[in-house]
Amino acid sequence: MLKIDLKGKTAFIAGIGDDQGFGWAIAKALAEAGATILIGTWTPLMKIFTTSLAQGRFDESRKLSDGSLMEIAKIYPLDATFDTPADIPQEILENKRYKDAGGYTVSEVVESVAKDFGKIDILIHSLANGPEVAKPLLETSRNGYMAAVNASAYSLISLIKHFGPHMNEKGAVLALTYIAGEKVIPGYGGGMSSAKAALDSDTQVLAFEAGQKWNIRVNTISAGPLASRAAKAIGFIEKMIHYAENNAPLKKDLEAIEIGNTAAFLCSPLASAITGSIIYVDNGMHTMGCSLDSPSFKQE
Repeated sequence: MLKIDLKGKTAFIAGIGDDQGFGWAIAKALAEAGATILIGTWTPLMKIFTTSLAQGRFDESRKLSDGSLMEIAKIYPLDATFDTPADIPQEILENKRYKDAGGYTVSEVVESVAKDFGKIDILIHSLANGPEVAKPLLETSRNGYMAAVNASAYSLISLIKHFGPHMNEKGAVLALTYIAGEKVIPGYGGGMSSAKAALDSDTQVLAFEAGQKWNIRVNTISAGPLASRAAKAIGFIEKMIHYAENNAPLKKDLEAIEIGNTAAFLCSPLASAITGSIIYVDNGMHTMGCSLDSPSFKQE
């Protein structure tokens, strides 16, 4: 029987802060396939995440198909907007949410992972943040725009740059994007649409460069709307879910595990010739050129 087998593989998933969302679903799918799971959690959320995990609040969502709980080998604090300690501004160093943490820049986390586990096989980029996401692009400040691109797009470049030498050959990198990088999604502002467009383009360039340099693959999943904690912060996610339900070719709810399962395939040897690609997991919504629930289609 053909199956996804990731036994003996080590995966680092950057961007998990709770048991919702695509990052968590990807971690579960990789664990189901046998991979060792390492997690990078945004530094300000580290204490909340580890406490919730220790208190068993995630136990139900940690359950795998055999009834066991997904094991997390180690959790690292990570702020992928900083490459090295020298990049951290003084106000961040003095921020109470960072003050007791250490070693959370990209280079430091990679060094810690290499020391703890040696080389990894899978790198997942589940990072996105735009401080002005609720603002239209025309009202977005330069700082807000650059912050969105830094956290949501350049972070992929940085992670591959630093993890690349510490990845086994034939390893896989996977990022998460959104259709707003290709088409207009009103309400998805603050430079986030620009960041996703950059991420899409960078996927192709990084697939070439990382493939040539380290023989690793780089792909991106464009996921449909899901009511995760992060998505709810945007403010219109319920409308996007309702829109997709009315207009997507497949009339069903999108489930996070569907993104997880696709990720497991793309990170496995079964996808050994797939790189530089955007894989759409959105019930086919990206194929539609018009909305079926438009008043224009209801006119007699």
